[in-house]
Amino acid sequence: MLNMNMTHHASRRLQQRGIPEKVLPLLFAYGEEEYDHKHGLRTVYLNRHSRARIAKVTDPSEFKRMQSALDVYAVLDRDDCIVTIGLRTRRINRD
Repeated sequence: MLNMNMTHHASRRLQQRGIPEKVLPLLFAYGEEEYDHKHGLRTVYLNRHSRARIAKVTDPSEFKRMQSALDVYAVLDRDDCIVTIGLRTRRINRD
């Protein structure tokens, strides 16, 4: 897996939401980041440009298989610990 700290809550959400762990390295390698000034947290997510870069470096059949899981996002605290993980159902709020 990834060499990052993850809260118990985040690992539980990863399992409950059926997000494959192999998506997480792609999320952190190619994802965009938004900072939440109110709470001091960061949200990492994949936008269409990130997905296009992933499609170029991934086998086409593998990319097609994991495409639905690429709606993933992760919330990180100040210490780069993953607080929670989820699947996006709407756009990331960019304040």
